[in-house]
Amino acid sequence: MGLKQVTAITAILMSPLAMAESKDWSGEAELGVLKTTGNTEETNVNGRLGLVHEVTEWRNIGDFRSAYSEAEDETTTERYRADLETNYKFDENRYWFLRGGYEDDRFSGYDFQSSATTGYGHRLMNWGERSFLDLSAGLGYRFNKLEEPDEDGNRDEEEAIARLAAQFDFALSETSLFRQKLSSEIGLDENNVITESETSLQASVVGNLSLKVAYRVKHVSDAPPDSDDTDTETSLTLLYGF
Repeated sequence: MGLKQVTAITAILMSPLAMAESKDWSGEAELGVLKTTGNTEETNVNGRLGLVHEVTEWRNIGDFRSAYSEAEDETTTERYRADLETNYKFDENRYWFLRGGYEDDRFSGYDFQSSATTGYGHRLMNWGERSFLDLSAGLGYRFNKLEEPDEDGNRDEEEAIARLAAQFDFALSETSLFRQKLSSEIGLDENNVITESETSLQASVVGNLSLKVAYRVKHVSDAPPDSDDTDTETSLTLLYGF
């Protein structure tokens, strides 16, 4: 495993310590590691850091992910992603959002993918702090760079987009949580639609430590040549909440 992967994972593990003393901050850090030997030698590492800073009128959200896998001394997955969002709260349930996302996936056919959107969000249902349904919609701009030029010799993909998103959290008990996230960024010029879904279930093990299983799907309607239009990922991680 290279320096880039070690640095990303170390940042995820250390960041909660820096935020723990501030009451305005909350978040969670995840780490999953799997190594097999024998007939097949494979290493899988994935990490995530989610941060929320919330005061009376503002909520700031950061989500950082990395994933790396290696089989028979050959890298099969290498992905880094950052999503940042700020919300201005009109009241308890209504907010304006400004969001930016960036992803570097070595095997996606892109050098990188990025987008910026702004719009309106509404918490339609709220059953306490841990159970709610959020819906949001907005407009923005997408800029992606292809690894290889297209048939016209261009590597840049850029267009206006519409974004639709939903998050449903439901506390199954005091120690377990079901979460469903769904988002779709719809190209208004080239009609390329990128849809992502994440379904997860987490249960407390001891104290702030939980076990989490998640299933993620990403579909690109107009994927680069020689790239799959759908990626899926199943993960089992330890999660530390703070």
